[in-house]
Amino acid sequence: MSFPWAEQYTPKNPFMKWMDERLPIPRLVYNSVGAGYPVPRNLNYFWNFGVLAGLALMIQIVTGIVLAMHYTPEAGMAFASVEHIMRDVNSGWLLRYLHFNGASFFFIVVYIHIFRGLYFGSYKAPREMVWLLGVVILLLMMATAFMGYVLPWGQMSYWAAQVITGLFAAIPLVGESLQQWLLGGFAPDNATLNRFFSLHYLLPFVILGCIILHIWALHLPGSNNPTGIDVKGPQDTIPFHPYYTAKDGFGAGVFLIALAIVVFFAPNFLGHADNYIEANPLSTPAHIVPEWYFWPFYAILRAFTVDFILEAKLWGVIAMFASIIVLFFLPWLDRSPVRSGTFRPKFKIWFWVLVVDIIALAYLGGAPAEEPYVMFSQIATIYYFAHFLIILPLISRTERPLPLPNSITEAVLGKDKTTAQPVAAE
Repeated sequence: MSFPWAEQYTPKNPFMKWMDERLPIPRLVYNSVGAGYPVPRNLNYFWNFGVLAGLALMIQIVTGIVLAMHYTPEAGMAFASVEHIMRDVNSGWLLRYLHFNGASFFFIVVYIHIFRGLYFGSYKAPREMVWLLGVVILLLMMATAFMGYVLPWGQMSYWAAQVITGLFAAIPLVGESLQQWLLGGFAPDNATLNRFFSLHYLLPFVILGCIILHIWALHLPGSNNPTGIDVKGPQDTIPFHPYYTAKDGFGAGVFLIALAIVVFFAPNFLGHADNYIEANPLSTPAHIVPEWYFWPFYAILRAFTVDFILEAKLWGVIAMFASIIVLFFLPWLDRSPVRSGTFRPKFKIWFWVLVVDIIALAYLGGAPAEEPYVMFSQIATIYYFAHFLIILPLISRTERPLPLPNSITEAVLGKDKTTAQPVAAE
């Protein structure tokens, strides 16, 4: 905690005093999410999405534990066990739809959380470690979601496992051996289901551990804010509780209502119809696609169609992983001293171009692998990498930012004319 004006935890109850001396969990909670944690007073609702991501993860863990009690990771029984959960287990349909749609909602709030960090410069010093841990969490989420997508053992599950693990076969020398190691054989089967089920159950707890580190790293410098300027004193902050707990509670209510609407009225809207057909290795679906939250990366993968030194397939794999790895270097690619995009006119324009580009990649990733979709995927992929590797560094060196407010309080309440400093004549 780097805020000397933060309210200190002083237990009054004898039991709480005894607990605080021996295992200071109440102090930890008080200093992390209570009145002992001062937060910038100007946070908007985009700062709700970190809490919503944690809520989504807890929904996934709780429903996943119960589903694991009834699921059978065996090629001949996996699909039937999912149907058994849906039809015979008390409230099994609810648990399965919460888990299935909860994954999509998890990615929605995380993607919004990432875009908020990109716009307001939350990756800049002194919060680089917060950003890096966030990218690690995203990678773990993607691995967990892919393995979970395979477990229902429908047509799309089976062929997604076949196609995605087949990408590793493009790696020279060790590719085929690596693919066989991942699958546990030459094609998706019992060994694949056992491995993926084991890892799918384990990784959410790894994600939870990374989130704890993420929050810890955040609490050292404190939260960023829409102005991107540092806290100047106690007048710039308010206690996290009750102000932001109430605000986060409202956001959680909206999130749960939206999730409930999808679960009860459109539970299969975000899924694929072919995944309700049992896996058949002898029948290839006409159009193999991953879940919607992988579509931008799938479009980048399919954008490479020409062999150049290396196989096009290998270039696609490299580019797909590089599209995430480039985010690790963002704190050093953007050297602008101003954090918030609000005060960066050129950055703001190119940021929205990036948003449109990623939305286009998402659409193209779900489209058939044919023209003109492949050509548009190539154009969108070129811009994606150009934005981070060329445009952003150039903007940070050439842009002239707008004047920053003197403090967060001034940005919220306006400048106090009675105490304002006179502006020197140019």
